[in-house]
Formats: sequence, C-alpha cells, structure tokens
Amino acid sequence: MPLPRALSHSSRLQLLVVALVAAVLTLTLMLPWLKTPVLLALANGLAVTGVIVLIRAGQVSFGHAMFACLAGYGVAFVGRAWHLDALLQIALGTAGAAAAGALIGLFMVRYRGIFFGMLNLAFSMVLFSVLGKFGAVTGGTDGLRFDRPTFGFVPLEREGFETALLLLALLLAVLAGLLVQRYFGSVNGQALAAIKTNETRLEYLGISAKRVFWGGYVLSAALCGLGGSLFALTQGLVTPEMGYWVRSGEIVFIAILGGSGHAVGAFIGAFVFEFVKLYAAALLTGAWQLALGLVLIVMVFVAPKGLFGLVERHFVKPHSGPGDGERSDGAAP
Repeated sequence: MPLPRALSHSSRLQLLVVALVAAVLTLTLMLPWLKTPVLLALANGLAVTGVIVLIRAGQVSFGHAMFACLAGYGVAFVGRAWHLDALLQIALGTAGAAAAGALIGLFMVRYRGIFFGMLNLAFSMVLFSVLGKFGAVTGGTDGLRFDRPTFGFVPLEREGFETALLLLALLLAVLAGLLVQRYFGSVNGQALAAIKTNETRLEYLGISAKRVFWGGYVLSAALCGLGGSLFALTQGLVTPEMGYWVRSGEIVFIAILGGSGHAVGAFIGAFVFEFVKLYAAALLTGAWQLALGLVLIVMVFVAPKGLFGLVERHFVKPHSGPGDGERSDGAAP
C-alpha cells in the first residue's frame, strides 16, 4: 500500500529507513539467533555501499573484498597483540583500509572499464596469495582467531557483546547511508557521476577526473573496510577467504540485487542475499548458489533497478501528476 501522497520523497525514504531499523530490532529481540546473520548482512551492506560509490562513476570493481579483508586482518592483529577495545579496532581497521585504498587508488584511477575491474581483481588475488603463504604471521589458510574484546572498555559476555555490536552496526549503517547520499549530492559526487557520462567534458571544465575518482575510491575502500571490521568482530576469526574473488563477486551481486540508485538498496540487497543464502544452504545443501543465481535472473527481468527500485516505485515515489517535480535520482534531498 503506497504511503500518503502528502509526504515528500525524502520523508518517505526516512520512514522506510525507520521502518527497516525497527523491523531489525524487533526481529532480533524476538529471535536472538538472528543477531549473527543480521550482523553479517549489515557488514556486507556497508561493503556494498562502497561498491555503489564506484558504480556511480560507471566502474565496477571485482576485487574490493581485499579492503574488507585488510581491515579484518588489521582487527585481528591489533586484537591479538594489544587487546584493544572493539571500537578502537573498528576505527583502526577502517583507517587501514582507507590508507590502502589511497595508495592503490593512485594507480587505479588511471584505468576504466574492464581494465579497472580486472586490476582490482589482480590486487585482491595478490593479497589472497600472500595471506595464504605467510602462515607464520597470518595463520595461513586457517586464518587468525582472536579473543572477544571489550566494548566501550566494558567486558561483555557473548550475548551482550553481540547486542552492543548489533546496535553499533545499525547506527553505522544509517550514518554510512547518509554519508554516501550526501556525497552523491555534493560537488565531488556530481563530478564523480560525470566520469560515467562525459569525462572529457569534466576535464574541460577544469576539474581533474583522476582527483575526483581517487576521492571516491578512498571512500569506497573505507566503507568496505568498515564492513570488514564488523565482519571480523562478529566471527572472531579472519581467513584469506575474506579477500577471495568470490567474496568480491558476492559484493557486486548484492549491489545489483539491491540496486545502486540509493544507499538503502545496498542494505536491502544484503539482507535478502544473507537470508536466501542461509535458507538455501539449509534446504539445498551444495546447491545454494543455484538458488541465488535464479533470484538474480528473476530480479534482472522483474526489477532492472534492483530491489530498491521496486520498493521506490510502489512505496516511496509519489504518483506525481503533471507539474509535480519530485526528485528520484538517488541524490541527497
């Protein structure tokens, strides 16, 4: 049932976000076992928002899981060495991913299209190989396990820690969504979108496309690192598989499934992906990828703009008549 027409597009989006957050809190309160899959979905959603930033520029990365992996290993290393608080571990993991993105981005901003996607994949596979080979430091293919840290410098049991981490993850998801939408609506965000449409004209206006793209790439890496940090703390274990090309493919899969028009789509897609995967793995052991593939094929035909496009069309976007001028381009209101 559509929302009342009197509400603006931005108000409808805000109500949608509030409803989603309330639904998550209610379900995890009623069914505590959902905390872990919800945390994993939120971590994936944060990583997907990073990929959406690149899609805004018309570029797709097939190796962005490497930043989530780097952040996860950063969390594990500082957790094992210094037993830092969870909040500090998240901050350091995210900062490490952003720093890696700043360095790699200096090289990546020169490339576009398939070259950009495959070079990201190459970097991620180098990282995967290094983590697997240097077992004395990284734990090899078995990965690294670390103890549950304090949260806000308060030691918590597993249930309390998961609850606190869930609330933090929800807060970070909302803030990340707002940040991405504000970025899309900013001068740099509009310039990033111009890379997709007419990069040459952008240069003629005196704006460096490489500088703009580098800023977007660093933001993308930081968001992936934030998701990787939460993923590591949820699992208490990091392995090289976090940076494998399959994980990067899953992030792109979720971006297509949820839709790249708005940051909310990243989280809708992440939740659908996580729970389809969860139940498909239980019901179709060894063939859950088949179920996910069928879901994506159906979505391509039914909702080319992803799940968010479907939700926006039926529940968010006002049915405007002649003269109505509501915005629905995904930019911040």
